[in-house]
Amino acid sequence: MAVPKNKEELIQEIENSYVKLKQDLDTIPVELTKIKELEGHAKGTEMSVSNLVAYLIGWAELVLKWHIKKEKEEPVDFPETGYKWNELGKLAQKFYIDYETLDYHELLGKLEKHINEILEIVKGKTNEELYEQPWYEKYTQGKMIQFNTSSPYKNARARVRKWKKLNKERISMLK
Repeated sequence: MAVPKNKEELIQEIENSYVKLKQDLDTIPVELTKIKELEGHAKGTEMSVSNLVAYLIGWAELVLKWHIKKEKEEPVDFPETGYKWNELGKLAQKFYIDYETLDYHELLGKLEKHINEILEIVKGKTNEELYEQPWYEKYTQGKMIQFNTSSPYKNARARVRKWKKLNKERISMLK
């Protein structure tokens, strides 16, 4: 699908990209989820499948935090307090650490919970609120949600599928 341009397309894009990603994540043996073999979000680093899920959780939590603060008309530090947009690699490292104590199934559950919360926010907004007014600088709320949900889900899925292809034999031995 092209970049969502309205509420219905955004909902569909989040749901579709997440379902596809989840199908791939659900087929990875837990024993392989902490091994750091995927290209990390910071240059020259590696991450595990669990780190990748933690990264998606971190961004989902930021989307939820931004929404709550905006609803309360409180100032929002974009992307996160203490981080600038040119420090997203450092922010990714923070997300990995934030969730390193959770097991794989807990990570997957937390991600699904946050996706459902984000979808509820989207469903509760009008198309005008999502796409017809700036929300952060020149970006609409719909665009900011898409940047931090469906777009990274597609990227994550591509990383996971590439990793699974390289590890097909190990995966089949553990199933």
